[in-house]
Amino acid sequence: HSYNESAANTNDEFSIDPKLSVCSRMGLEPLRNRFHHPIVNHENYSFNDWPPNHTFPMDKFARLAQALTTTCKKNTPSSRLPRPLVRSHEDFFRPLDMEEAPLYQWFAEPSGPLESKFLSRVLNGRLTKEECRYIGFREQMYRPELIRRTVLEVLGTMLSCQLAYQYGLSSNVAGGTHHARRDKGAGYTILNDLAIAANFITDEKLNKKTIVGVERVLVIDTDVHQGDGTASFSALHDQNRLFTLSLHCADNYPQLKATSTYDVGLPAGCDDDEYMEALQKSVCQAISETKPQFVLYDAGVDVYANDKLGRLKITENGIHQRDRYVIDKCVGEGIPVVAVVGGGYDKDVNALARRHAIVHEECAFVWRKYKMWERH
Repeated sequence: HSYNESAANTNDEFSIDPKLSVCSRMGLEPLRNRFHHPIVNHENYSFNDWPPNHTFPMDKFARLAQALTTTCKKNTPSSRLPRPLVRSHEDFFRPLDMEEAPLYQWFAEPSGPLESKFLSRVLNGRLTKEECRYIGFREQMYRPELIRRTVLEVLGTMLSCQLAYQYGLSSNVAGGTHHARRDKGAGYTILNDLAIAANFITDEKLNKKTIVGVERVLVIDTDVHQGDGTASFSALHDQNRLFTLSLHCADNYPQLKATSTYDVGLPAGCDDDEYMEALQKSVCQAISETKPQFVLYDAGVDVYANDKLGRLKITENGIHQRDRYVIDKCVGEGIPVVAVVGGGYDKDVNALARRHAIVHEECAFVWRKYKMWERH
């Protein structure tokens, strides 16, 4: 497979599609892209001067974007790709900047799922020290760069949803902030992009009919930690707009688990075979019973055997199998699907970035398998 070279575009040639209202710059035209699906990125997902020994690897998003544009067999022997997946940073779709988006309307009650006062305190750097400690970012939480990238990652997932609605499949280079609740952050997550996106795509008035006919969203969360925050958005659950499947390590954070629509707690030390058996069974059950019209897939790589916070024994090949199974299952059933990167912790951030690239590579595999550029 190769790109149609005429698919290259610049901002001058390619005006923004009005149905992509969360977009500030178009990427490579999906209908002429025979190599990969639409991928969303923003250059400010990462920022400089992050504490070098912090557990959360803030640089991983920039490194992931770099990996997607450079990694191939020629320079990385473990890579499966004959050439880099993404040709240029200009080929990424870019979400709106923070100042361009109606954040209170999209994110906060009454139209959004978050408590308005909480959102205001996040945006204005007014969380208490205890709230910042609970999130895990402590004094970093007051930095404008962190507040900005927190918002951008949510907007990126929303844009990915608009792209997947049009083209069947999309992925975000960030996202998966599944511990955050309507009124507080936790576990290195501040604003829950999955809940905000699910609310946005099921409210035609809010999204101004850029997405229509989507009433039920299923979150398939395979991060090693339970998606307790997403499970806590009771209003969305009570209205049958949001359903959650969390496949996680039972003996891991958070200590007090929430109640997802489906919870699959795996034992520490679970290997690829056990994992895939549990995954296939639970995904099939969730899709069959909830009949989702849209799937948000949190592809955390902290399931990896050597992840600092993981406790499972999943190989990189197992992550490939997992991601391909979930994406192929959704696309095969005609369900639009968005993949977000979720958690991953490794002092070797370049190796971590290549691990996070797996879900984008598997999305691209499914894009090519089904020739999805021909479907629309």
